[in-house]
Amino acid sequence: MKPALITLALLSLATAHAVEPRVIRLDSSSPGRVFEGVGAVSAGASTRLLPDYPEHQRSQVLDFLFKPKFGAAFQHLKVEIGGGENSTCGSEPSHAVTRAELADPKARGYEFWFMEEARKRNPQIMLEGLPWAFPGWLEGRFTQDSADWFAAFLEAARKHHNLEIDWLAAAQNEMGSDLPWIRDHLRPTLDARGFKHVKLQAPDDSQRYWEVFDEFEKHPDVKPLISAAGYHYLNGREPWEIDQTRNIHPATDKARQSGMPLWASEEWSQSGRTWDGKGALYLARLINKLYTRDLTTKYLIWCPIDSIYDQILWADTGVMQADSPWSGHYDVWPAVWAVAHTTQFADPGWIYMDKACGQLDPDTWRGSHVALRNPQTGDWSTIVTSGENRKIRILLDKNLKFGPVHVWRSTATEQFVQLTSLTPVDGAIEFELAPDAIHTFTSTTGQQKGSHGTPPARKPFPLPFTAAFEDQKPGDTPRYFSDQKGTFEVVARAEGGNCIAQIMPEEGILWAHAGKLPMPHTLFGDTAWSDTAIEADVQISGGHVAIGSRFADRKKLGWHLTLTHDGQWKLHWQENERAKGTLSSFDASKWHKLRLETHGTRIRVLIDGTQVAEAASASPSQGMAYLASSYHRNLFDDVRVMDVTGADH
Repeated sequence: MKPALITLALLSLATAHAVEPRVIRLDSSSPGRVFEGVGAVSAGASTRLLPDYPEHQRSQVLDFLFKPKFGAAFQHLKVEIGGGENSTCGSEPSHAVTRAELADPKARGYEFWFMEEARKRNPQIMLEGLPWAFPGWLEGRFTQDSADWFAAFLEAARKHHNLEIDWLAAAQNEMGSDLPWIRDHLRPTLDARGFKHVKLQAPDDSQRYWEVFDEFEKHPDVKPLISAAGYHYLNGREPWEIDQTRNIHPATDKARQSGMPLWASEEWSQSGRTWDGKGALYLARLINKLYTRDLTTKYLIWCPIDSIYDQILWADTGVMQADSPWSGHYDVWPAVWAVAHTTQFADPGWIYMDKACGQLDPDTWRGSHVALRNPQTGDWSTIVTSGENRKIRILLDKNLKFGPVHVWRSTATEQFVQLTSLTPVDGAIEFELAPDAIHTFTSTTGQQKGSHGTPPARKPFPLPFTAAFEDQKPGDTPRYFSDQKGTFEVVARAEGGNCIAQIMPEEGILWAHAGKLPMPHTLFGDTAWSDTAIEADVQISGGHVAIGSRFADRKKLGWHLTLTHDGQWKLHWQENERAKGTLSSFDASKWHKLRLETHGTRIRVLIDGTQVAEAASASPSQGMAYLASSYHRNLFDDVRVMDVTGADH
């Protein structure tokens, strides 16, 4: 044969091979692990603003997160067991801020409420708790104190919200666990307190990957006490590429062969606003990859929703956004529908068919597929992510449900669209995948792209702003305030009415990745605020209080006026002292009014109506307002922020 003809023949063979469909054979007898769900981790104060939404829009957002066959339909919710210290985007309050509160733990914050709302929408959802930080009264992370504190969390959920929690992560987030502590303290304490049904997951680590299976060999009596092994970011944190070959942490043979369920117990932590790159398509690809590669049966993302202020770390993270409660506006991002391609088509208890899980091309995870079946009904679903255009051929097992094959597709331009159903021919279907897309093929019905219509338009934070706390009750988290360190809570005033107090009596056991922040403080307002005056009435029981504006950095704050219990005051720009003085005949037991004005480059400070200092900034800046306190039960009331643009100073 002539060289030109040989070349033409080879090209013809290559072309024929290129268009050959990828065969996915569904085999009901295939081995496979039990699917345990796709869920989310509400922690690090990432859900802070959602409870402050008007009820109508708040309920709609909750539907998109948890309602089955409506939106993301999360099947597992893990929440932070608050410790009153910064845990990423803020601090979450503890159910027991003192040892005395162990006898009557409080349902502080919003995580108990969040779990209750999730279970209202999906009674089958699995609930779990995990601490990032611990209150300071505990005698260490893994002690009898901490075991009692874990049990008190379960008691608060049961007593105040009628919730039975399914799982506890027996660990400190991303800082591992202690197996003898689980055996000698945690498990016996839970059993004695009426929580034998609560399963334990460990070590919830982001280091020492899969080493817990080596530790089980040293402590074989502990392994039966652990019902799942969870690790974070099994595909690494950077770079965010599905095919990266460095900084990845595949399950070891020992882990895969252990018989213990393996969890990706925190993953992703990116914005669901975008499609490709770090966004929704990457999320779907990763869910497929981590089962096929590691046999992980549960996949939890951080976080369910961006419900934090834009000036806080990790804003814009989650599958949807609800960070404007004063307007009621929210956004449903593409990642909601990326998750729905799995959760609306397979329930926990379904079984993976391993022979139908794999890559479309062995050189990349951009295109992959997993298949699951319902062992009771024979229903099945196959979730496929694509890179390039590719044809697939799905061969159906006669023992699986036969009939029309329903097809759903998401692309960058349009998500969760139901296509024309396919009729199997000779027990098979063929389909050409769209590029960079997610497809689900299924025998099931009832899915929907849920909608509640158009939410209200976004509006800036209200200015002027006034908070007197009379429309809330003692124990509430003050509306629109986002604690970054410590805990600020609505309390009753001795004279009648309400105010807020910083209630943490001492610094807690910190989460290592949060870093050391200067003092308890809580943020509110708008990142664009510049020419404002912030006022607050304060009563100082000890240490100091502060009001601040033009927040710039959580470790350095912004402009702030500090007043101590002995009448000393200081004005700072971040860490730089700009003025100071002492008030004569100061009585800390009385209420005092602090006022901090920022107008262009001019800064003015007033205490009880008298100007005590004036300073200048190098240039105008912008940022939110905040209150701060030492670790004392100091009080704040009648907080106001006013626009002083154009004011005559």
